Amino acid sequence: MAGGEVDDHVEEVKNQQVLARDYISAIPEESDMYVNNTATIKLKVPAGDEFNGSVLLKNLYLSCDPYMRGVKHSDTGTTAQDRIVFFAPDSPIVGYGVSKVVDSRHPELKAGDLVWGITKWEQYSLITNTQSFFKINHTDVPLSYYTGLLGMPGMTAYAGFYQVCNPKKGEYVYVSSAFGAVGQIVGQLAKLMGCYVVGSAGSKEKVDILKNKFGFDEAFNYKEEVDLNAALKRYFPQGIDIYFENVGGKMLDAVLLNMRLHGRIAVCGMISQYNYEKHEGVTNLMHLIYKRIRMEGFSVNDFYHLYPNFLDVMLPFIREAKIAYVEDITQGLENGPAALVRLFSGRNAGKAVVAVAHHAQ
Repeated sequence: MAGGEVDDHVEEVKNQQVLARDYISAIPEESDMYVNNTATIKLKVPAGDEFNGSVLLKNLYLSCDPYMRGVKHSDTGTTAQDRIVFFAPDSPIVGYGVSKVVDSRHPELKAGDLVWGITKWEQYSLITNTQSFFKINHTDVPLSYYTGLLGMPGMTAYAGFYQVCNPKKGEYVYVSSAFGAVGQIVGQLAKLMGCYVVGSAGSKEKVDILKNKFGFDEAFNYKEEVDLNAALKRYFPQGIDIYFENVGGKMLDAVLLNMRLHGRIAVCGMISQYNYEKHEGVTNLMHLIYKRIRMEGFSVNDFYHLYPNFLDVMLPFIREAKIAYVEDITQGLENGPAALVRLFSGRNAGKAVVAVAHHAQ
């Protein structure tokens, strides 16, 4: 078939989508999204040189993640390489997902292969940039795990803890937002290494799960603490060796007061600051000098070359039931907006996932 010709015999199917309604400058609400039931798509990668290396995917699971929000005015100085635009007006929401290859013009992917990576919130997605995709070769674990435990959040936890924090057995580890998809994994990796681990979360239920299911030594509800410095001194009377930072702001300020000599802080996120045009100041940075603390921001994108090593570590932990994992799965793409909004209100009961279709379908 020549470059621009269209094969009229290719099957065309409905392609339900979740679209962004308009410019979103803060936490998404359900009204910021709408479901489009009228779109269609042909089940074949189009001809033409511009589609060389492209794949057509059937999306099976979509990940709801806390950084999925609109571009703020304060983000305008960042480059496209620094961030993903998750919401663009009248376009499908973008995020991580697990998908099955329907058709391929990619040399290393064929129809029937399973992959995870950045896709769109729709039943079928034509992906022209496949650099973010990883082929799934291990299917003896639930496929949905590749949105979290075996996907980007798990890889973030692995890279941040082992590569950035340089942990040692017996050290004192604090994880903020510890019930999140990344934090819960970091805490368990630290426990498996023989560290003392404390996590913070935003409800009694989450605190109980951290201690009773994920095996944290201690956990506390930060919303109930009037004085974060006092709380950290209570749980870390000897100080903190490693802080896995997910929150920022007042939490980071309190942690700096409680770090030990030569402590390490891996800055994964600062969720308390994401919606501020003017971020909260941190007043205790002098402790970086006093205690010779190393504080390092990192992006998981810099560590994906270690993904095979990550699987070598994580898959045995999963198969031997050494790591606990909780998912909050919402059925149906049309219910995706509600699932994403629940995440931002802290009402998710585990890793938030939207199930679009089953593998066998």
